[in-house]
Amino acid sequence: MIVINARFLTQQTRGVQRFAEQISLELASLRDDLVFVTPANITRHETAERLNARVIGHNRGHLWEQLDLPLWLLRNGRPPLVSLCNTAPLAYANQIVTHHDITYVRYPESYSRAFRLLYCNIMPLLLRRTRALMTVSEFSREEISAHYGYPFDKISIVPNAVSEAFRPFCASGCHEPTPYLLAVSSHNAHKNFARMVNAFLSLQGFDDVQLHIVGDAHGVFAGLNADLAQHPRIRLLGRLTDEELVEQYQGATAFVFPSLYEGFGIPPLEAQACDCPVIAANSASIPEVLGRSALYFDPLNLSSMALAMRRILENAELRNDLRALGRANVARFAWKSSALKVSDLIDQVLTGKRSPRQLVGLSATRH
Repeated sequence: MIVINARFLTQQTRGVQRFAEQISLELASLRDDLVFVTPANITRHETAERLNARVIGHNRGHLWEQLDLPLWLLRNGRPPLVSLCNTAPLAYANQIVTHHDITYVRYPESYSRAFRLLYCNIMPLLLRRTRALMTVSEFSREEISAHYGYPFDKISIVPNAVSEAFRPFCASGCHEPTPYLLAVSSHNAHKNFARMVNAFLSLQGFDDVQLHIVGDAHGVFAGLNADLAQHPRIRLLGRLTDEELVEQYQGATAFVFPSLYEGFGIPPLEAQACDCPVIAANSASIPEVLGRSALYFDPLNLSSMALAMRRILENAELRNDLRALGRANVARFAWKSSALKVSDLIDQVLTGKRSPRQLVGLSATRH
């Protein structure tokens, strides 16, 4: 029995939870020795049903993860545990842990004091006990190893991917009468939205172009005056369903990703999967994930960002080239491939078995 920490079934969907959900669904189709355990306050009921998730314990949140989960594991023979969402029980050693990035270290202003204290205290203790660590990019592997001193060769890279929902569904696009650039918002400071809005509004000669912002508006306009936040060329769309988001991606002239720091960054891949050209910051893991498939800018330089916006708006040939490069880039990532890496790591680290793929590779090296 391999136990999967499915606390993500109770959490709001962000990149970390999407990773956990998609990896879990793929793992469930690959293996028959998995048990998914969760607190009772499930919000993703369809996924919980597909995973046949088992409710254990009485607490919720971190208390469930640090008390109920390890107690249940001890009472059930200390089985191997896989945690996919950054945190995991400290009092349990027979596990593989996932840590996506150390944004809370590099950009502490993006998080509350309580969040920073939790992560900065829990992670060193957790890394001392876990048998192996997963992360989502080479960039994050280097960052985690350098900051915490965790052995580089014990960190496995398991990339994100794009779910099947993100595919073009309009034969000729879903274009609105008014052209627009698209961005997906967050209140976190490192997402760099204030600079992006200022860069967009500095563009001359594009009065007919709007900026559509998807997601929670709270905090996005921190640092901007009220007039800019209410500017007629800016549309705040709020939270959208995946289907509505696909429509926005497909109708946009381009997707803008201004983030200063990402462990991976799923939204640009979602845009590319929907045939939307991407302009992006040349920071952190973003060039690793996007390669040659995006037009880059310096996220700290308003002129650089505005120039990239101008180029993508003016140059139809560039947009077409980036669409083609984007489709090829998205094809490099797949949830099933990533889940196979997790499955192999489970066999290698937690069960002591070798997967058929490992045995084939070993046989090939011997011959």
